[in-house]
Amino acid sequence: MEENVSVQWFPGHMAKTRRKIRESLALVDTAAEIIDARIPQSSRNPEIDALIASKPRIVLMNKADIADPAENKKWIRWFEEQGIPALAVDCKTGAGLNRVLPAVRALLADKIAGWQQKGMTGRSVKIMVVGIPNVGKSSFINRMAKGDPAKVENRPGVTRSNQWFSLGKGFELLDTPGVLWPKFDDPQVGERLAFTGAVRDEILDAEQLAARLSWILWNEHRALLCARYKMTGSEQPLNGFELLELIARRRGMLISGGEADTERAANTVLEEFRAGKIGRITLECR
Repeated sequence: MEENVSVQWFPGHMAKTRRKIRESLALVDTAAEIIDARIPQSSRNPEIDALIASKPRIVLMNKADIADPAENKKWIRWFEEQGIPALAVDCKTGAGLNRVLPAVRALLADKIAGWQQKGMTGRSVKIMVVGIPNVGKSSFINRMAKGDPAKVENRPGVTRSNQWFSLGKGFELLDTPGVLWPKFDDPQVGERLAFTGAVRDEILDAEQLAARLSWILWNEHRALLCARYKMTGSEQPLNGFELLELIARRRGMLISGGEADTERAANTVLEEFRAGKIGRITLECR
């Protein structure tokens, strides 16, 4: 039995971020919460519900293109059962983003009608973008703003302060710093965030992380793992580290003496999982 990868968090800027979100709520009409479609629960900050409870909200399931399409539908249905409209999107390619503003208009139909009755026809709809680091907030804003880009780096936590972006067509976006909580009650939450890259790789043991991920994929998505790394599925690894050795050998990743280069295999598994090359995989299923 593989042990969970231990991920710990410290308070850092949490209090400041919470305060910024509370202060900004008075400036916006709604919130767009961006999550990772592969881990819809683990990629949500549990404090978001309380922080933005006073505002209507839409959930954008980013990276839906590399998540299980059947699970995407189940999660969308689940969010809608909670009274929260949800859309499957891909912020890198822009797939699905054309449905965001119409969905926001529908969500705020009564409020917009009220503005029109009061003669406020030129009033912009203001949307606060919230989410944990590295779920695609900046990519979303860049796609939506077109020509007024936010800074994007493939590294958690690059957005530092609140910024406004005009979308035209009567919409404005307010970006906020990514929010992560200081600790996890469920160790699987931190582990799943690490698998998807929401955690800085520098603070983790890549081989331990990849061994754990490989073992989960072997047990839950074996056909996809075997197809990617040319295994038969009849192999009998005892743990994730043995799986990494097997993957290294299948890929010809050897070092002096013919030993398997498990470090290189670990980096390959993590990179290929995060890029969707192993397959469309959702780690949290409904």
